[in-house]
Amino acid sequence: MFVIVEEEEDVAAFATFTGVAAAAAPAAPSAPSAPAAGSPAAAAPAAQVNASGGRIMASPLAKKVAAAKGLVLSLIAGTGPNGRIVERDVLAASEAGTATASSQAPAAAAAAPVKAATPAAPAAPAAPGATYTDIPNTQMRKVIAKRLVESKQTIPHYYLSVECEMDNLLNLRKTLLADHSAKVSVNDFIVKASGYALKQVPEVNAQWDADAIRYLDNVDICVAVATDGGLVTPIVANVPSLGLTDISAAVKDLAGRAREGKLQPAEMIGGTFTVSNLGMFGVSHFTSIINPPQVGILAVGGTIPRVVPTGDPDPDAPQYRTAQVMTVTLSCDHRVVDGAVGAQWLKAFKGCIQDPMKLLL
Repeated sequence: MFVIVEEEEDVAAFATFTGVAAAAAPAAPSAPSAPAAGSPAAAAPAAQVNASGGRIMASPLAKKVAAAKGLVLSLIAGTGPNGRIVERDVLAASEAGTATASSQAPAAAAAAPVKAATPAAPAAPAAPGATYTDIPNTQMRKVIAKRLVESKQTIPHYYLSVECEMDNLLNLRKTLLADHSAKVSVNDFIVKASGYALKQVPEVNAQWDADAIRYLDNVDICVAVATDGGLVTPIVANVPSLGLTDISAAVKDLAGRAREGKLQPAEMIGGTFTVSNLGMFGVSHFTSIINPPQVGILAVGGTIPRVVPTGDPDPDAPQYRTAQVMTVTLSCDHRVVDGAVGAQWLKAFKGCIQDPMKLLL
């Protein structure tokens, strides 16, 4: 059997090596005896890694001689190929007395206080060179945040969207204004249509409780109003019994007093359903977070022109036309409102919007 080494001086380390013994199954290692604290042997295992954390390259003979003399390989500079430590390096370090375990301890001790004295890194700024202003949260903002987080974390939301053609409604609105001086907004029609749909599909006019689902007889619709202090939802009570002009007056009064901070608590507590309309801000589509214990909220986008099919079976007739289209999205609590029920509610709502004369009866 041949043994190949890099340095001629390493040959002596394999004088008693036998290939048969190496090839045989290794014997169970005997439990090593614990070296005395501070002895050179105790430091030897740690000497296999240098100061930078890399593996120490040393010849077998160099390692054997270093272990016999109690030297730390990480403190010895190698002069062999690629900085490898060879026997002559170990012997030179032994004569100089610079690679003993005791010579390593002062360096470690000196480094320890420096590490302990290093201050913790400061918190990163918001952005390099940026300035900012912290405005303390108001009690109202804290309550809004708490309710919204609870809603998203505890209510299994799902969303249904539908497009409603608005041409008939917009024409009726113009007629009411011209013939009856009735100044009603598109949002007033939406609140009225929501009340109608809740009567048609009462499963959405409900509240969730761990022990029972409560179906409500009254239809009281919350209308989302943006204020300087945050979003509030004053209530338009008993919507099905109100006319469009009554709803218009109620919404204007509630929104005005909400922005002035003059709403009474009873005007904001309760409600069976919520309407949130961002269409006037140019938003075409969005989703809203349910206002518990309600089980539904309608997000209303803006009205935009859209090319739609005419559905005329005559191939010579125009197949497309331009219509004013509004997209609405119903957020549902899946614990109470199943998908089919939510779809039925949207069908009833869309029917009123596209045939708004139903809302005048």
